[in-house]
Parts: sequence; structure tokens; C-alpha cells
Amino acid sequence: MGENTAKEAAPKAPKKSWFKGLKAEFKKIVWPDKKSLARESAAVVASTIALGIIIKILDVIINYGIEFLMSL
Repeated sequence: MGENTAKEAAPKAPKKSWFKGLKAEFKKIVWPDKKSLARESAAVVASTIALGIIIKILDVIINYGIEFLMSL
């Protein structure tokens, strides 16, 4: 009941060092330039539109097939 766990016994790291570590990790991030960001965003939008069109076509075909089977 009154047992100490390893979590309670371990000394806590000061928040200052945590924020320094966070700042150091953010400095390691390589952010994309505007050209590659625009190109990748356009690719995402185009693939989303293409997938939406494919899903709509499949929906129409399946819907037609179900209506055909229901009319028999």
C-alpha cells in the first residue's frame, strides 16, 4: 500500500534542461523551402481530387448494380 515506486524515487529533471533539449531538437528540423512546399501541397491536392473521383465513379457503378439487382 505505502510502497515507493521507481517513479517517485527518481529525481525530477529541471524544466530548464527540458526546454533546452526541446530547443536543440527544433534546431535540427530541416524546414522545406517554398518551392518544394508548393509542389508537395499540389501533389496532395491532386491525389485527393483523383481519389475522390475514383470513389465517386465506383459509387455510381455499385449503386447502378444494386438498383439493377433490386429491380429483378
